[in-house]
Amino acid sequence: MHTQKILLVEDEQAIADTLIYALGSEGFAVRHVLLGRDALPAHGESPFDLIILDVGLPDTTGFEVLKQLRAHRDGRDVPVIFLSARAEEIDRILGLELGADDYVTKPFSPREVAARVRAILRRDARFRRTDTPSNEVWQHDPEALRISFHGQPLDLTRYEYSLLALLLSKPGCVFTREQIMARVWANAPDTADRSIDTHIKTLRAKLRAIEQSSEPIVTHRGTGYALEQPPV
Repeated sequence: MHTQKILLVEDEQAIADTLIYALGSEGFAVRHVLLGRDALPAHGESPFDLIILDVGLPDTTGFEVLKQLRAHRDGRDVPVIFLSARAEEIDRILGLELGADDYVTKPFSPREVAARVRAILRRDARFRRTDTPSNEVWQHDPEALRISFHGQPLDLTRYEYSLLALLLSKPGCVFTREQIMARVWANAPDTADRSIDTHIKTLRAKLRAIEQSSEPIVTHRGTGYALEQPPV
């Protein structure tokens, strides 16, 4: 059985110790680093299943680390949970819009953080098991978290991938905004539903860059979105 590996980037040793214990008790293998500059090399050496990232680090911010992480191929899809003493709504929104999966404010329960880690990893496993039939328009490899359109791989962010994978799971089915938020942003309850529109817009642009006349994502006003059925 695969032991899931967690990278913890936290400069306060006392907080790190409690998280290492709580995560270890849940069966996770934890590597701890103190500085943001150590996160990318550590993930590059041996990719982690999830990263817990403190926002207020001595050498940089967690936000900057996440930007760098998402710019690298190996870090594009890894789930990230932010830890922060800053509870302002704008900070939570910024963290989630940058591509984090969750945002936990201090003080927190280490057991709750461990439960959130497990919930995110379970959600990821469900997306990897999504059975999407391939055809000449779409090809979906859930194990590699890769979707191709007309034979060309799409360069997708984490949430773009999750949103498109959901639409691909049932072509022709209209997913309401509530369903999309519940499935794609399940662990980011503070995310505004306008994020759906932003991600739909970027997805459409990436699809048009491959097939200019194609508009496979259909808007159902007042309801939600659907992916048109591929031609038979």
